[in-house]
Amino acid sequence: MARAYCDWNATAPIRPEAAEAFARALFLANPSSVHQEGRAARAAIESARAEVAALAGAQAQQVVFTSGGTEAAATALHPYGDDEVLFIGAAEHAAVRAGGRYARGAIVMAPVDAQGRLDRAELDLMVASRGLRPGQVHVAVQIANNETGAITPLDTFAHLRQAGWRITADAVQAAGRVDLAPYAALCDSLLLSAHKIGGPKGVGALVLSRTLCGPFVPLVAGGGQERGYRAGTENVAGIVGFGVAARLALGELARGASDPALRDEFERRLRELAPQAVIFAADVPRLFNTCLFAVPGLAAETALIAFDLDGVAVSSGAACSSGKVAKSHVLRAMGVADDLVGAAIRISFGRTSSQDDAKAVLNSLERQLGRLGARRPAA
Repeated sequence: MARAYCDWNATAPIRPEAAEAFARALFLANPSSVHQEGRAARAAIESARAEVAALAGAQAQQVVFTSGGTEAAATALHPYGDDEVLFIGAAEHAAVRAGGRYARGAIVMAPVDAQGRLDRAELDLMVASRGLRPGQVHVAVQIANNETGAITPLDTFAHLRQAGWRITADAVQAAGRVDLAPYAALCDSLLLSAHKIGGPKGVGALVLSRTLCGPFVPLVAGGGQERGYRAGTENVAGIVGFGVAARLALGELARGASDPALRDEFERRLRELAPQAVIFAADVPRLFNTCLFAVPGLAAETALIAFDLDGVAVSSGAACSSGKVAKSHVLRAMGVADDLVGAAIRISFGRTSSQDDAKAVLNSLERQLGRLGARRPAA
């Protein structure tokens, strides 16, 4: 039985072109070597750097390669002074919520609205109540939520920039699905991950502003690689694959591949099948591929097993808990009731997804709802 893969927000299957480039690059030399073989490896990295920069709406010299989005977050989230406070949106990814190199007492969770987006008014009040100067405020905010797909409005970033605060933007889920250039122009750093756009796992990037507003302290120190921003011999093959994936993702975005038709049709049929279903963040702009929903009474733990047995790969939210089905902190931050939090299922489509994949999800859900109805006592 052909399986339906509908968990692209967890990871996008590697693009064949990226896989081929990755495999070829495994034979390249150390890019720090001065001989011809080393120079070839260096050229491959710099070509990939330019491609990743183009996806991020930045210049090549702004891109620092890392082992992934998590390391990029840990690198970006460091204080420029002992009195600096990091404000993190309550719906942020766990890698950002960890707070990087800030002391626990210097980290504040900022509230989000009912759609899971940073509450600007509440953030302003929190900063004002602490009597902080602009240079003492660092805000970490995602461009798009990995669970609901809700997109943070560009004017929120403009508001933060106007206040003079330092901004770290998590672009991991937005890359290839949202034009990042307007966001990059307003932020001090962006976080990227290759495997979310069809590149290899184990490689990401930190995109720094053209002019750093404070002293940069590398997370990984030792050698002079990445212009001193990140030590260690570069993951040449991973970086090359990342570059190819970035180039292809940017091309798809330019051609208007961000069409929500498949998701919208799925949600229309979902509402027909289960009128009681709740689709989260449905009233605000979302990533075109993402639907987080809950059917009251259908527990996520059992639903995920049933979907899997039916040949359908979905999730209950972020895939960052070592295979555990944990209740979504995103929905809790949005004020969603516990019974719906425990029923949340995330569907995320990708470049090869089809109506057959959506139909497989709905067919499995219909069978599950039938069994759920059969267990309920008659009214």
